[in-house]
Formats: sequence, structure tokens, C-alpha cells
Amino acid sequence: MIRSLWDTARSSPFPTVAQCEPSAPSQQPQQQLVHGRNIAAFSTAEPEYSCEYGSPKFFAIAGFGGILSCGITHTAIVPLDLVKCRLQTNADKYKGIFNGFKVTVKEEGVRGLARGWAPTLIGYSMQGLCKFGFYELFKHVYSNVLGEEKAYLWRTSLYLAASASAEFFADIALAPMEALKVRIQTMPGFPATLRAGFPIIMQQEGWWGFYKGVAPLWARQIPYTMMKFACFERTVEALYQYVVPKPRAECSKGEQLVVTFAAGYIAGVFCAIVSHPADTVVSKLNMAKGSSALDVAKSLGFMGMWKGLTARIIMIGTLTALQWFIYDGVKVALRVPRPPPPSMPESLRLKLEAKQQ
Repeated sequence: MIRSLWDTARSSPFPTVAQCEPSAPSQQPQQQLVHGRNIAAFSTAEPEYSCEYGSPKFFAIAGFGGILSCGITHTAIVPLDLVKCRLQTNADKYKGIFNGFKVTVKEEGVRGLARGWAPTLIGYSMQGLCKFGFYELFKHVYSNVLGEEKAYLWRTSLYLAASASAEFFADIALAPMEALKVRIQTMPGFPATLRAGFPIIMQQEGWWGFYKGVAPLWARQIPYTMMKFACFERTVEALYQYVVPKPRAECSKGEQLVVTFAAGYIAGVFCAIVSHPADTVVSKLNMAKGSSALDVAKSLGFMGMWKGLTARIIMIGTLTALQWFIYDGVKVALRVPRPPPPSMPESLRLKLEAKQQ
């Protein structure tokens, strides 16, 4: 099954512009430095790309980029995430973002702001591996199923389907560490370390304690990731078409990364909004033993599920921008093909022109 997925991805028509083609052989005759012998100069230049687009190495590097982009960024904003979770689960005590920081530092010291960093680092690194690696894989598999012309016409649906498929598996990888992180950050008296907290959940609730929040995670993360990837892809396309004053091919790698960061931040704002109610339910659910997601949603009410939205917009906007920047930066550093925004296939252009005549 895996081999068939690789073969399908390699034959995808979607990113054909980025195939790592060997340079055309020189048409100039070789110089005869020694009579009767043709001697070609030895080239020390490295190939433009380190792998072929759609190869196993390409998907492996995509997963590695996901580990770095998600693991580093989520761990870096643990203090803001901690305050956000406490706003969602104890709004009576924590009145706002700044008050949440003030109360936390007063009661636990500055070190208290780092509670939950270890499960955050492990959990979101695993999620990033699946999120970005599988997104690239599913995008090419689905584009091959659609064909070149439909893949272009339905590219937004393609991004949505590929990202949803990837996030399904990413949340399964994330769920155990997310459950542990939320309890460390929000439950008074719960151990402050992964090493101490993990066996407590296992002893009290078994594996169900780690995975009971996976359905709300899907409800939060799948819409979030669909927005994250589809909005990013279309925003990049729009920025190069309407904002950037020169074609992408003429932009330096640094300029392209600036566009990546800007598109990532725009996508992050929308991500935060569409996924926030489910994020609140997840935070509350991991505190309430024996409760279901529906029970928690009913107890919170509509307005209660929007607590902490401002903090999450700031957090997710910055987070998403940095994630895309790091992910694209890894591709640049490792010389991985980075295809430009898709352009209309020539066959489709000719068909449309024929219809207009």
C-alpha cells in the first residue's frame, strides 16, 4: 500500500514545474587537449536540488520540517498557551491575558509560566511530522487522482482534502501529550512534569485518559488545519499575483520567505477563529473526569466557548506565520524543490480559448 502511494505521488501532475530535471548536455564540442583524446572539464557545482519532487526523501524532509516548525514554535509560546488555557477553564480567577500572567507569576513564580513545556515539545513535534509530511503526500496523491486540469481548477478543494486527511493522523499522534499538557497547566495539585504526570493518568484512567480528547481534537484541529493550508496556499498565490511587484522566479530566497511569513500570519488569524470553540472544549474536557465533549459544550454555553479568543488569535497568528517560515526555511536550507503557485495547464488554456471562439 505504501509503495503504491509513493508511485502515485511521484507521477502527480500537480507540481511538474518543480521536477528536478538534469541540465541539458552541452552542445559545444569537447576540446582536444591531447591529440586523439576528448577531455571534459570536471564540474564541482552541486545540483540545484537535493532530491526529486515527490520522492521518498522529499516527503521525509517535509516531515522533518514539520517536526521543527511545530515543535519549536509551540514550545516557544508555552507561557501564552498556559494563560490561554487557564482563561478558558477558570475565567472567574483569570480575568484577561495580562491578569492571567500576573496571577500565574505571583502564585508560581516565573518558572510557573513554563509548565507543560515537555509534553508540548514532544506532542507537537509528532503532530508536525504527520501534519506536513502527510499533507505533501496526500496533496500529490489526490492531484494525481483528479488529473492535471481538475487539480488546477479544484485546487482549493484539493488543499482542504489533503490537509484534513493529514490532520486526522496528526491528532492521533498529538492526543496523549495534549491531554497531559492541559492537566499540568490547569489542574491544581497535578504534578508539574511529564515524568510524574504520565503514570498518574495511566493509573487512574488507562489509555482512555490520553485519548478521550481525540474527537474534540479532530473538531478543533481539522478545521484549523484545513484553513491553515488552504488559506496559506491561496494567500501566497494572491500575494504574488497582486502585491509582490515582480514574478516569484525573480524574487530572492529571502524575499520568498517574507511572502511565506505574511501569508502564514493571515492564515493563522482565520485558523484561530474557526477552531477556538473546540479548543475551549478540549481544555475543559481534560479537566473534567467522566464528562463528554457534549456535556462540556452545554455547560460552557455559546459565549463561554469564545473565552480567550484574543489571546488565541495573537498566539495562533504568530505561531502559524513562524511555522510556515521555519518549514519553508528548512526546504531552502536542504535544497528541497519548492514549486511556485500553480499555473493553468496549457491544455486547459487551449480548451478555454476554443470555447470562447
